[in-house]
Amino acid sequence: MKITLCDDSLTDLCEIENLLLKYKTFYPDRHFELEKFSDPSCLYRRISEGNLADIYILDMLMPKRTGIDLGNQIRRFGPEKVIIYITSSDDYALDAYGVHAIRYLLKPLDESSLFEALDYGLSYMRPREEPVYMVKTKEGLVQTPCTKIEYIENTGRRLEVHLTDGEIIKSLCIRKSFDEEIREIAESRNFQQIHKSFLVNLDYVKQLTAGSATLCSGRQLPVSKARAAAAKREYLLFISEKHSAQGGKNGLF
Repeated sequence: MKITLCDDSLTDLCEIENLLLKYKTFYPDRHFELEKFSDPSCLYRRISEGNLADIYILDMLMPKRTGIDLGNQIRRFGPEKVIIYITSSDDYALDAYGVHAIRYLLKPLDESSLFEALDYGLSYMRPREEPVYMVKTKEGLVQTPCTKIEYIENTGRRLEVHLTDGEIIKSLCIRKSFDEEIREIAESRNFQQIHKSFLVNLDYVKQLTAGSATLCSGRQLPVSKARAAAAKREYLLFISEKHSAQGGKNGLF
């Protein structure tokens, strides 16, 4: 397992590293290697190249690339990765929701808070059976992990399954309606139909308005007038439930 730290303050970077080494002495069975960055742009390039860690501990306010910039890039290439923010201000706490950070900790860093965040992050990473979505393509039946799906579009009587890494899986011509084709996956709490031709994974929705959904990748999808109220209600409920599952305000921030 790899843990990556990024803070433009060398003093803070050293402090976090020392706390992690202390954590390691308390739990010698939890093996991990540390990687440190004081330049967020360097880490951004590394993520873009697909070199990912398992847990990221990021400062929120840094020059050139902010912690949110890094978080969005991590979500683009590794939606299952754990992100913990550390910052000197709580003004950006709501921004952490957009990248689904598990914790938002304030400086000066409290040892017990960081250790609790690491405990939660490790439990979050435990292997679990992952549901898949079956797509009939000209190459055959393709099994796609649901967590890797950003959204599904119905275009020209074919399904286009857009994945978080940019890949698009195209189905054969569908005989059923779009609603019938996506019925099973749409029953998942993570997915919401926002338009007659679009089903979106709420895990990757950064902002939802009456007319559009902005994804973490920057892509915008239409929200139909007929589905706008229901989409907003389900999205707010999804965020609320996810917030509660991660420990509520006292646990997250």
